[in-house]
Amino acid sequence: MQQENFSFKKRIQSFPFAFNGLRILFREEHNSRIHLLAAILAIVSGFFLKISPYEWIAIVFAIGLVFAFEILNSAIENLSDFASPGKHDLIKKAKDLSAAGVLVTAITALIIGIIIFLPKILMYV
Repeated sequence: MQQENFSFKKRIQSFPFAFNGLRILFREEHNSRIHLLAAILAIVSGFFLKISPYEWIAIVFAIGLVFAFEILNSAIENLSDFASPGKHDLIKKAKDLSAAGVLVTAITALIIGIIIFLPKILMYV
């Protein structure tokens, strides 16, 4: 099989597929909307509480990581359902593990949020 040469045009043409993936995520995956609400709350709080550039890095990284894992989890679930529409122990295991990945990143993001925002909120109380 002959390998194609690198093409900026083809890379740019692939963006609509990725944006479609985001559209599917927010339209079909209910948990992604909860993550989006949490992300918006963190961003608004960051502006209101004037967090530092390093704190912004942590917040942005945490938000991105949660969404990346939610996307991967959704992809694994869809592929699993296609490959094995019936119940299968290994498919259940794969889906549970991918869901656990989202849970771990969401808990990590929550802890980062607490570390950054709680001291600032307590200064106002």
